[in-house]
Amino acid sequence: MSLSSHVEELKKKHQNLSVKVEEVQRAPGSNDLEIASLKKQKLKLKEEIERLSVSA
Repeated sequence: MSLSSHVEELKKKHQNLSVKVEEVQRAPGSNDLEIASLKKQKLKLKEEIERLSVSA
């Protein structure tokens, strides 16, 4: 897998997590721990995307 395709895959995962966070936040009785976990995963993906983009 090339670096650019790997970055694109990470961006797709980041976008999917964004959608999931919004869905969970809108759900009645949403779980704050689940939301925090999803946001943490999003942040890790964003940092990885930025790191790979800088080194490319």
